[in-house]
Formats: sequence, C-alpha cells, structure tokens
Amino acid sequence: MFIKRIIESQIKASWDDRRAILIYGARRTGKTTLLKQLTDGLENVHWFNADNVEVQNLFARASESRFRLFLPGQGTVVIDEAQNIPDVGLKLKIIIDQFPNIRLLVSGSSSFDLSNKINEPLTGRKWEFLLFPFSFEEMAGFHGAFTEHTYLPQRLIYGYYPEVVLNPDRKIDILRELTESYLFKDILIWNRIRKSDKIIRLLQALAFQVGQLVSYNELAQITGLHHETVEHYIDLLEQAFVLFRLTPYGRNLRNELKRSRKIYFYDNGIRNALINNFNPLELRNDTGALWENFLISERIKLIHNHRQQVNPYFWRTKQGSEIDYIETSGDRLRAYEFKFNTRKKAKIPPAFARAYPDASFSVISPAPEQYIPFVSQYTT
Repeated sequence: MFIKRIIESQIKASWDDRRAILIYGARRTGKTTLLKQLTDGLENVHWFNADNVEVQNLFARASESRFRLFLPGQGTVVIDEAQNIPDVGLKLKIIIDQFPNIRLLVSGSSSFDLSNKINEPLTGRKWEFLLFPFSFEEMAGFHGAFTEHTYLPQRLIYGYYPEVVLNPDRKIDILRELTESYLFKDILIWNRIRKSDKIIRLLQALAFQVGQLVSYNELAQITGLHHETVEHYIDLLEQAFVLFRLTPYGRNLRNELKRSRKIYFYDNGIRNALINNFNPLELRNDTGALWENFLISERIKLIHNHRQQVNPYFWRTKQGSEIDYIETSGDRLRAYEFKFNTRKKAKIPPAFARAYPDASFSVISPAPEQYIPFVSQYTT
C-alpha cells in the first residue's frame, strides 16, 4: 500500500519540463518508496543512494567529463538522500545543463544543507515538493473518511508515519527507533554533534510546550544550553522536518505580539515518543495539546500537498487574548479555535473582532463535520 497519490500526480505533471524534481522530507516518510513508484516500469533508470560512501565519492569532484564516465546519455537518474553530497547544487546544475536527455529525480531528508546549496545554482531549473508522513486526507482517500475518522484516537497518539500506520502491532517500537536514531541522523552528521542527548532534551521540553508561547531563554534554562544554541538547534530541527514554527499575526493593534513563536511537531507520534507517553486519551491531561498539534500539522500538510497560497499564523495580545490558528489568503482572513472537549464553548475574542471585523471565525472539534473539511478536501 502506498498513499502518496496527490504528490505523485503533481510530480508527473512536471515530468517533461527539463527541470530537476526535488523531493524533501524527514527520513522514513516514504521518499525512496515514492521514487521507486515514480520510476517503476521506466527503462534506463540509474539509481544513486548518497547514504552510500562510494556514491558520495563518485560525486565528490564535479565536472562534465567526470560525470560522463558514470552517467547515462539519456534516461532517468535518481539521487536519493542527496544532502550527503558536498556542493550538491553545483553538481545537479552540471547534470541539468550538460545532459539534456536525462530526467533528474532528487530526494533529501534535510534542507539545511541541500536546499541552501541548491537554490542559487538551480534557479529556474527545479521543481520542489515536500513529502510528509501520511495525512488524514491521504488515508481517507484510501479507505474512506468515515473509516479514517474511527482511527482518530490512534492518530492523535501514534501519528501517521508510514511504518507506524502499516505495522500497528510494532508502532511503539518503530516510534522509539525513529526518535532514537533516524530522525536526527543528518543533524548529527552535518553539525558534528557526537551525542543526541542535548537535542532530545530540547525536544522533550518543546513537546511539553506544544501550543504555548516558546521562550528561547526559558528553554536554555531547562536544557542547560545557551539561548543561541537553542535557537540554532530549533532551526536545524525545522529544516530536518521534525517540527515547525508559527509566527504571530498582527496588523492593527499595538498590543499584539509580534516576535513570539509557537512550535508544533509534524507528527503526534514523534511528539509522544519523545516524552514516552502512549497512554490512551481518557488517561491523559494533554488532549488539548494533542488535538491542536494534530489539526495544525494536518492543515500544513493540506496546504503543501495542494500547493495552496496560504499563510499560517496564530494571534495573541500582551493581555493574553488569543486565537489558536489564523490563515490569510489574498484579502481573506480566517480564524480558528480548537476545542477537543465539545462541551466547552469558544467565542471570538472581542479585541480581535473589533480589529478584524471581516474575518471569519470557526471552532474545530472532533465532530467529523467540523474537523474533516479542515484537514482534507473530503466532506462528511
């Protein structure tokens, strides 16, 4: 079973555009499987796994004459985990410019080395796609929205990593393996961090603060790291697609927060593995945070998977009035409040209503008619 039909169709629409196709995403989200599916049935496919030291050495020196020794004159060239190749952008540029009959597919499990060194050399020569863990929408497309809705308690706890979804009997072991090794592999390599305990300590602190304002100074005190190191690690974790930041929305009010950040995880299962809490929902005191992280991460997947022109934020004033999630698209402003407990009522903050009278306001609860249209293009 492979679910990435949305992104697969988008990639194939760009198939013959003479640009490199770059697929970014965290490790173990299915990039290699997607590449194999894209090239299945094609003739003359040449595959290079840059996790392999021999492949890294093969691409170590960049020149057209050297590349002609091992690259075909035509066909499809796949470079998997390309972030391991130094100066990879310049090397991809040579392939695109000097091998016009080659279709180039490239994957990377981190953007801190790959994207930064590709953007300038490959200006106008690439299409970029983000590959996330499975999404509600993808699973609903596989077995129906109602069936996927019945799995909601499991998704809130164990998340959507492909191996977790496909191997439910081993889900906890898989999540522990991911958080103990694979998830941080590129960060440890590229930044020469010998041990991951400092990153784990920081991630655990962030896991307990999902949905809250994040202070780098406070995190520094909790972890024993310098606040600049905390910010640096968070940058790396974001570029490795482990977590992402939301910035505050502000336009009209002098007391709106403008510099604070909130941090969310791309996957609930990773978040819960970091704090070693797989208790069922009825035994937890963090269901509100799980619900908020689930909804925002699923919404981010939806925006990227459909390549929507949407900007996500949160809203908060210095006095504490807040809205969980804000979206802008063109001149439209949408505000959302997330409530896992359907008995709790939510109203739009008066300060926000006065400042943004044209904004819409919705409450998203676990009622399927409320949350399913928010996280997918399916309707109940």
